[in-house]
Amino acid sequence: MMRSLYSGVSGLKVHQTKMDVIGNNISNVNTIGFKSSQVNFSDILYQTTSDASGPNPEARTAGINAKKIGLGASVSSISTITTSGGSQRTDNALDIMIEGNQFFIVDKGGSNYFTKAGDFTVDASGLLCNTGGCKVMGWQVDPNDPTKCVHDRVTELRVKSESTMYVPPEATENVYFSGNIDYKDSQLTSDTGKTTTLSFYDKLGQNYMAILNLKQPADAENNGVYKVTITDILDANRESIFVKKNVDENNNVTYSASEITSFSFGGEEISVGEIDEETGKVTIEGEGLELKFNPANGKFISIGAEEGAKSVSFSINGGENSPFSEIDCDFSAMTMYASSGSSTFLAQRGKLSDGTGAGKPQGNMTGLSVDSSGRIYGSYDNGDKKLLCQIAVAQFANPAGLEAVGSSLFAATMNSGSFNGIGEDISAVGGKMNTGVLEMSNVDLSTEFTSIITTQRGFQANSRVITTSDTLLEELINLKR
Repeated sequence: MMRSLYSGVSGLKVHQTKMDVIGNNISNVNTIGFKSSQVNFSDILYQTTSDASGPNPEARTAGINAKKIGLGASVSSISTITTSGGSQRTDNALDIMIEGNQFFIVDKGGSNYFTKAGDFTVDASGLLCNTGGCKVMGWQVDPNDPTKCVHDRVTELRVKSESTMYVPPEATENVYFSGNIDYKDSQLTSDTGKTTTLSFYDKLGQNYMAILNLKQPADAENNGVYKVTITDILDANRESIFVKKNVDENNNVTYSASEITSFSFGGEEISVGEIDEETGKVTIEGEGLELKFNPANGKFISIGAEEGAKSVSFSINGGENSPFSEIDCDFSAMTMYASSGSSTFLAQRGKLSDGTGAGKPQGNMTGLSVDSSGRIYGSYDNGDKKLLCQIAVAQFANPAGLEAVGSSLFAATMNSGSFNGIGEDISAVGGKMNTGVLEMSNVDLSTEFTSIITTQRGFQANSRVITTSDTLLEELINLKR
């Protein structure tokens, strides 16, 4: 009779434990990255009142089963349900959801933990961390190849530092000209000619503009020959780099020659002429380069003195410490077709084939982005995009064996599988990362409420066992009256 009392007590305890777990699940129904738990029961020790015996052919008796009385229930396991939770859109570039059974790796107090909560931010030192102050771990950029990351031991990810907040400028090294020249265009034979501007950058990232002029020589009627000249080069303030502005104590302005007195175009060394002291007007005299087309079909033939040349060089003679680079000017994209008497003459920075060598100013960081492989890129106001680092993930043979330690963190255990310290590239293990989205709790309220009902009934039934056993004991005591 006493056994039933203690069995009932064990039943109350296990159902109370289950109710505790259900309460924790429901309380975390809106916790980012939370994984719900499930309680399983098992019966415990049995008291054997009679052992089993086998059949006896000689005595012609059958076998008898053992007689055992159970001693109650116990909690056999509290396991983590590892299914993915729902997704919540946030449109925050550093909110990341893992699609797969992998975990983010974070460092807390020098130890590695694992989480599904991807609500990340950048702290004052530029480190990527979660809202609980744990540092997100991953890989650094390969110093020999800035387009890749070295999959070595995971380290903290510093996404904002002196080296990542800006990208250095690059000088323009390639430009190409495009357009169509119609020989019937009267502007080509006028005093002004056809003018275009060529924008380019020096090694310091400063912007300049070369003014080019296209004319048809008077002795080259309809033979497909034109002259291209550079008439001036302007700085970022749109003032000639060959002219120096002088202001005296009475605020009188005069102009004189600057330190830059010549440039080279297509192999021709062109010196700047006299500077008008009053207006600052510069005189640049050069023969210009011949731009030739086939008059029979309008196709490009050559530019400059070399027969069949597609491009010519352009450079500014800025002295020993010149910030200017030599620029290759490609004219091969130009044509000479009929176009109702109008012509186009345009310059574009970059190589004609792939746009490289266009040059750029210094770029300041404007934002961060994360791709589906966890690679973090910096975006810059000069149009650059630079790989900064990559978020690594961890994958376990038995994720349900991880130990929940709070704050949506898990620790590796002997039964979950160990972490190798390096991690995995999520794109190589069948998962991916979605940005602007968070993984919510995987708690299923319908399941939890059903479990509440069955747990409550189980608790009530076990309490009835105790009260009934107490009644039987009372009857036993009353026998001596």
